[in-house]
Amino acid sequence: MNSQWIMPRWPLADKVCACTTTRAQGFSRAPYDSLNLAAHVGDRAEDVLNNRACLNQQLGFDSAPKWLKQTHSKIVVRAEQVEIDHTQADASFTTQKNQICAVLTADCLPLLLCDGAGKCVAAVHAGWQGLLKGIIEETVAAMSKQIKPQYAWLGPAIGADAFEVGEDVYAPYIQRNPRYQSAFRVKAAGKWYFDIYAAARIVLAGAGITRVYGGDHCTYHEQERFFSFRRNAATGRMATIIMRR
Repeated sequence: MNSQWIMPRWPLADKVCACTTTRAQGFSRAPYDSLNLAAHVGDRAEDVLNNRACLNQQLGFDSAPKWLKQTHSKIVVRAEQVEIDHTQADASFTTQKNQICAVLTADCLPLLLCDGAGKCVAAVHAGWQGLLKGIIEETVAAMSKQIKPQYAWLGPAIGADAFEVGEDVYAPYIQRNPRYQSAFRVKAAGKWYFDIYAAARIVLAGAGITRVYGGDHCTYHEQERFFSFRRNAATGRMATIIMRR
């Protein structure tokens, strides 16, 4: 794998192939420079295709990642049923080999789930809207019909000191679960800093998943490594992927 990519530090490295790409070493031009893997952000189609081909080559996969049409929903699908770039969902899972679950992000939280034996894997796009709607819980429930996940990895997302939100975010979270209060820090009247990593951990704990790793990057501040929609509205997307070995 590319040495610049982010690899999960969890006890499953010999059971699954997983990573988050960075923005480096691709073909896209500014403001999508350079390894933009999203086809929906205004980048040149040719550059996106070249970036995706580069990704596939470096990973050595026999099949392409199952790119979703993400809409900040709580829809979960099987990876083998995904029509690339057309299936509307914000998480995919699989128990099959050679099926690559993938999500695209640029501040939202990419989250990977897996059981202890590496038999059932999932990739989740958990922005603040999807997280509030229950995308993590829906994914855990879908996987649990096969094998219940025991491990989670929190990929690069916007950090708590950069994610300023208003009452429109704070109020529905607190109404849904008072425990979310610990994920907010007051900035000023009607303004809070939101820790999306902490919020995800609250959800995961409620689902019985306590083996949680990652959550130590900030896409907003680490400009050389990551795309950030909040920092630059016109920007690319990183990919977070997982596949059974």
